[in-house]
Amino acid sequence: MLLGRAGQFEVGLPGGDSIGGRPVDFHLKGFSALGAEVVTERGYMVGRARSLRGVEFLVPRRSVGTTINLMLAAVLAEGTTVLRNAALEPEVTDTAVFLNLMGARIRGAGTPTVVVEGVRRLHGARYAVIPDRIEAGTYLVAGAATGGDVEVDALIPEHVTALLSKLAEAGCQVDANTDRVRVRAPRRLRAVDVDTAPFPGFATDLHPPFAALLATAEGQAVVRETIYDGRMGYAYELVKMGADIRVDGNTAYVRGVERLTGATVQALDIRAGAAMVIAGLVAEGETRITGVEHLDRKYEGLERKLRSLGAEVWRTWEAEVAARGA
Repeated sequence: MLLGRAGQFEVGLPGGDSIGGRPVDFHLKGFSALGAEVVTERGYMVGRARSLRGVEFLVPRRSVGTTINLMLAAVLAEGTTVLRNAALEPEVTDTAVFLNLMGARIRGAGTPTVVVEGVRRLHGARYAVIPDRIEAGTYLVAGAATGGDVEVDALIPEHVTALLSKLAEAGCQVDANTDRVRVRAPRRLRAVDVDTAPFPGFATDLHPPFAALLATAEGQAVVRETIYDGRMGYAYELVKMGADIRVDGNTAYVRGVERLTGATVQALDIRAGAAMVIAGLVAEGETRITGVEHLDRKYEGLERKLRSLGAEVWRTWEAEVAARGA
C-alpha cells in the first residue's frame, strides 16, 4: 500500500517464529513485476517506484503474504493486475472485501485467479475483520483433548472445516451452526493422521495443538508438515511430559499414551506454546511453561478464556498474588 500511495517504502525484514524459511523474494519479484525497484539493505526491504503498472504474475507456492501484498500494491497501479495461483485463505478474501469497500476493484479473491483493476484513489470505510480461525480452532482442540464439551462463538465454521472433519474422525461430536461450533469429546479420542496443507486443507498453525491432542489418543498417528521445515520443535517438549513422539524430517509419529505428567517446558513459538498449554491441561500435576511471550502475540486473554471453561491456569505473577492473598 505504501508503494502504491507514496511511491516508496522501507520496512524491516520479517522475523517471527523460527519454524522454517519465509522467503521475501516472492514479494520482491512481485513488486518488481509491477514496476518497482526493490532491494534489501541494512536489514530492511526498500522499494521505490515512480508509478506501478498492472501485470500478470504467478504467485509462488500460493503464498498468502505475497497475494495480499500484491493486491495492496495493485489497487493503485495503472491498468489491470492478474494474480495466478493466488492463495485461497479467508484472510485474502477478507482483505479484498475491505479494499473494495474503500473503492478498489478486485474480483476473484478466494479463487486461484485474482484480478485487480487499478483505481486513482481509495476512500475511508468501516469494516469488521473476520474471526481468527486459528485461535478458535485452538480452543476447540483444547476442549477435545481434555474430554470436554466446548462451544466457540463468533467464528465462521467454513474456515475450520478441515479441523472439524479431523475432530469428528477422532470421535468427537461436532455441531456447527452459522457462527458457532460445539465439540463434545469422548473419554478417549482415536488417533487420526493429519497432513497440513494450504486452505482449505488442515492449517499448519493447528498442527502443534492437534499433535498435543494426539499425544493421549488411542493408537498411532502420523502428522506430516508440508508448509514449514522447522515446525517440529514442540515434539521434544511434549516428550518431556511423557509423550511418545518420534520425528523423522517433517513427519511426526505419535503413539498415544495413557497419560501425560506435568513438567517445565518451553513455548518455542506461538503454536508450540499453544501445544504446551493443551498438554498441560491434559497432564497430571502442574505444568510450567516458559516463553509465554510468544502466546501473547496471537492469544489475547488466553488464561481468562481457559479459566471460563474450567481450566486452572495462571501467569506466574498471578499465582504469586493469589498465594499472598490466601
